[in-house]
Amino acid sequence: MSPSTSTVGRWLIALDIDGTVLREDGVMNAPVIAAVGKVRDAGHEVMLATGRSVAMTMPILDRLGLTPQYIVCSNGAITLKRDSEAPTGYRREHVETFDPSEVLGTIRDNLDGANYAVEDEAGLYRFTGSFPDGTLGAVSEKVPFEELLSAHATRVVVISPGHKIEDFLSVVERMGLHKVSYNVGWTAWLDIAPDGVNKSTALERVRGLLGIPRNRVMAIGDGRNDIDMLEWASVEGRGVAMGQAPDEVREAANETTGNDLDDGVATVLDAF
Repeated sequence: MSPSTSTVGRWLIALDIDGTVLREDGVMNAPVIAAVGKVRDAGHEVMLATGRSVAMTMPILDRLGLTPQYIVCSNGAITLKRDSEAPTGYRREHVETFDPSEVLGTIRDNLDGANYAVEDEAGLYRFTGSFPDGTLGAVSEKVPFEELLSAHATRVVVISPGHKIEDFLSVVERMGLHKVSYNVGWTAWLDIAPDGVNKSTALERVRGLLGIPRNRVMAIGDGRNDIDMLEWASVEGRGVAMGQAPDEVREAANETTGNDLDDGVATVLDAF
């Protein structure tokens, strides 16, 4: 541990990917990479906490030059732990799954024209309908809707291009999906996770394993799936919303930084 961290204590710094370290157009700016490297080299535990699947997370880790002890993927349903003997350098440490059949049936009855995908614990997406290229990663298989019902899901994804985001949210709220946790991401995109599972539940587990106090946690994010994480960090530490985040996301944080185009992550970390 460096002298700086031995003096002030090591922090756990959790970074969202899309719209946070990565601009929405897929570009990662040099100031962000440099700022992440600065706090990493100071001895702090800098990790990713993302809605992305494992396969879509690992390349971002490499681009940032990070090798954290843990990584949170799939909105908290999958936590990876560093393992030098694993092919990717990480193994699945904790996985949460649920039976997606009831929620899929409910959504199908209430949302016309939607497209569905189910991610399993191995990271395979089985989907029906149509998804934009690249959104499900390289490991996916198109199947009839009925085959989705029997999976052990870490996540259900629903997109409905025919709905405006406000209409989509209204339909989702009316469905009363009380048995699962759900978040709406970009456009009309719905992520459904196991009940009570989100980025904050996974990060609290990681924090405990690392032995880092609650008052030395920082989380930075921009999306509705970051709300729980930002609220968790804000209780005793620092929850930082990106400048372009929706109002409800900004309200969940206790700090706000610049937007993704202005390297808001670098602004926070350079001043850390």
